[in-house]
Amino acid sequence: MKERNAGLLLLLTSFIWGMSFVAQSVSSDAVGSFTFNGIRMLIGALVLLPVVIPVAGKHKGNKAYWKRAWKSGALLGVLIASASVVQQYGVAISGAGKGGFITSIYIIFVPIFSMLFGSKVSRRTWTCAAAALVGMYMLCISDGFSISSGDLILIACAVLFAFHIIAIDHVGRYTEGVLLSFLQFLIGGAICSVVMIPLEHPSAESIIAVWWPILYAGAFSCGAAYTLQIIGQKYMKPSNAVLILSLESVWAAIGGAIILGESMSAREMIGAALVFASVVAAQIPGKEASH
Repeated sequence: MKERNAGLLLLLTSFIWGMSFVAQSVSSDAVGSFTFNGIRMLIGALVLLPVVIPVAGKHKGNKAYWKRAWKSGALLGVLIASASVVQQYGVAISGAGKGGFITSIYIIFVPIFSMLFGSKVSRRTWTCAAAALVGMYMLCISDGFSISSGDLILIACAVLFAFHIIAIDHVGRYTEGVLLSFLQFLIGGAICSVVMIPLEHPSAESIIAVWWPILYAGAFSCGAAYTLQIIGQKYMKPSNAVLILSLESVWAAIGGAIILGESMSAREMIGAALVFASVVAAQIPGKEASH
């Protein structure tokens, strides 16, 4: 696949993810985070099943392949379940638009955490990280110098998503994207479903009340978008891929404003713009040597 086509896949991914913030915000009043994510991930796995069956058939009897695939799927499943549950809690408090912008901070965390695997970080990346922190202050800190619990939760979510992106870059090349996506949602959905019953006691009525956001998040955000992410990242440099994926924050803000009628103060808009500018600047190729 050409890099340009991979970029289009990731652009579509960012749009679907951005709109999913609206679905999360709408669902937060009716069902808990584990319930929402458990059901949507299992829906995502179910949607992928017809495509996964022939792919799995190609590796029938290959124990080494399946051992590696299950290990990779388990790693991604734990990460995506953790990140999604934390994100749902944060969006319920801070809203879809703000949630999208804060989550986009993962684009700063990705190169920083990559240092754990021996990568070097340039001066420009550190500068962009500092600028993003200033933007985060303007976006999250109120006039009373307090930060909402939802904002802190969303920052933790960004950290978890950063590790998920790094993990895909390391394990995604060894397993077909559709199969890996299926396994991560099967495992992630099972984890959330086991926890949701004793912790949240979901009722059929509450789930039916928000069936369309859950269906959208399951079929499109999980089944389609995350699969496109895994496939697209195979054909692009991680820095370029993450840059395109960060556009989900723009779609989230647009979706929150148009569909939910959310609004942001001038201070918050300036902070969000600074965060997004820092995110973009951190990923623009330059001649500066790594440091």
